[in-house]
Amino acid sequence: MLTLALIGLIGGLVTGISPCILPVLPVIFFSGGTQSSRTTESSTGGVALATKPASRARPYLVIAGLVVSFSLVTLFGSLLLTVLNLPQDVLRYAGIVVLVLIGIGLIVPRFEQLLEKPFTWIPQRNPDASRGGFTLGLALGAVYVPCAGPVLAAITVAGSTGRIGTETVVLTLTFAVGAAIPLLIFALAGRRVAERVQAFRKRQRGIRITAGVVMIALAIGLVFNLPQLLQRAIPDYTASLQDKVNNSEQVKRALNLGGLVNDQNKDLDKCSDGAPDLESCGTAPDLTGIQQWVNSQPLELKALRGKVVMVDFWAYSCINCQRSIPHVVAWDKAYRDAGLQVIGVHSPEYAFEKEPANVEAAARNFGITYPVALDNNLGTWTNYRNRYWPAHYLIDAQGTVRHIKFGEGDYQVTEKLIRQLLTDAKPGLQLPQATELQDDTPIVADITRETYLGSTKRVNFAGTETYTSGESSFQFPENQGTDSFALSGAWKLDTQSITPTGDAGRIKLNYRAKEVRMVLSGKGTVTVEHNGKTTTIEVDGTPNSYQLLATPTIQGGSLTATVSSGVQAFSFTFG
Repeated sequence: MLTLALIGLIGGLVTGISPCILPVLPVIFFSGGTQSSRTTESSTGGVALATKPASRARPYLVIAGLVVSFSLVTLFGSLLLTVLNLPQDVLRYAGIVVLVLIGIGLIVPRFEQLLEKPFTWIPQRNPDASRGGFTLGLALGAVYVPCAGPVLAAITVAGSTGRIGTETVVLTLTFAVGAAIPLLIFALAGRRVAERVQAFRKRQRGIRITAGVVMIALAIGLVFNLPQLLQRAIPDYTASLQDKVNNSEQVKRALNLGGLVNDQNKDLDKCSDGAPDLESCGTAPDLTGIQQWVNSQPLELKALRGKVVMVDFWAYSCINCQRSIPHVVAWDKAYRDAGLQVIGVHSPEYAFEKEPANVEAAARNFGITYPVALDNNLGTWTNYRNRYWPAHYLIDAQGTVRHIKFGEGDYQVTEKLIRQLLTDAKPGLQLPQATELQDDTPIVADITRETYLGSTKRVNFAGTETYTSGESSFQFPENQGTDSFALSGAWKLDTQSITPTGDAGRIKLNYRAKEVRMVLSGKGTVTVEHNGKTTTIEVDGTPNSYQLLATPTIQGGSLTATVSSGVQAFSFTFG
């Protein structure tokens, strides 16, 4: 737990000094130094403006409100809006409206009084800027979208799927605190200026108006995504630091939030990944949270005692799964009559993979006739503490997990253990010949790793621009490294995919592989330029994996893909 808290705090600190916080800094600065004001009737019947010294508590209240709001919105916002069937931007726009109202209140004191009238029933509730600090922080927390990274992505996934446990809460709070610490320093600086600089104290009315204008400007800028222009204009000076933190083994291990331990899965650690011999790793956890079944009525593992069961976690657009599935299909055909029951647990990596029709079509295309469980909310994935696509769990006839294999490869070992479990269950059983499919698993170190294009899962981006959700313009960098991609043209970046906003957008990819594929959807074309040759791919329909090129051996190269409007691009995969 301490490691997780430190990772959240460090990830937040790095985010808190990155360019993506720059748009909110002016508001934070003025919020710390703005003194309270109140209107009073003068002896002549006019209106007088009285000011109080800048509140010492105000900076802390603003940041506390930001931490509370950001944490609640990140953890529960998506889940709540989904339950209420409301658009995901409702909370963001509510925060923008509050910013505008607070800004107008700073400019027009009488309007501030009108806003606070509904709260006059609260004891000692007066128009006091220090009391409004927490409300301002709540609004900022709802609109503040920090730079994406694996820490924030882990929090977001946990919140959107409802898998919110103690670890997730700790990670969220420490991340929010880490990101807020630099902002608090800036707010305190604003308060110190208000206390020490005479001009700041004497011109408090003008400072309040300036603060109000800044808040309204931030709100308008957020509506039109203008802060992204500022972020693109400034180099990401924290990029190397973020890469060191995000790619560390400690972060990767600690962010395995889906693998929460419970009474059913606590013994799975007794199995080592890909062991050459059978092990004993406790009773197999239940298949939980299944939305529906393909090729079968609902199954329960307890009802399958006496059979050898293979649970295969997969996702249909995952290139690693696509190379593994032919082996699973072959085992099902070879050993089904001998007592093997294969169950494919389809745990989606993308939102489009939750569509039952898409999974059914993929199962037909792969020749899958064994039962497939749609684990759309990752209930079974979590119950097995799983971390990989694909992953194979072998369960003996007594219901005990005897072997776990994460990822591709070692098919001969897995098949050998299947055969051993079958003969253990039925001594004297005559088995067919072992399958003889070629193992096409590439050496991971020799090929480019899977390259996601969405803003929250982006890896290998070589451009100088800030890569965040929204509409942005890009251009290819002068020098692009190996195993990287860059964009050119106008693009709309979503959390899981990117789409050209003009007639077309270009993607330059530097790779190492013998096969390059791209997950695409929509309707349009992708034109691939490679080694002086041009190939056009027609894209039509739901997300699917399209082959861009194939060579006899693993090679290094570069290609440029021109994506037409109407086409969504999700990722590059390599073989």
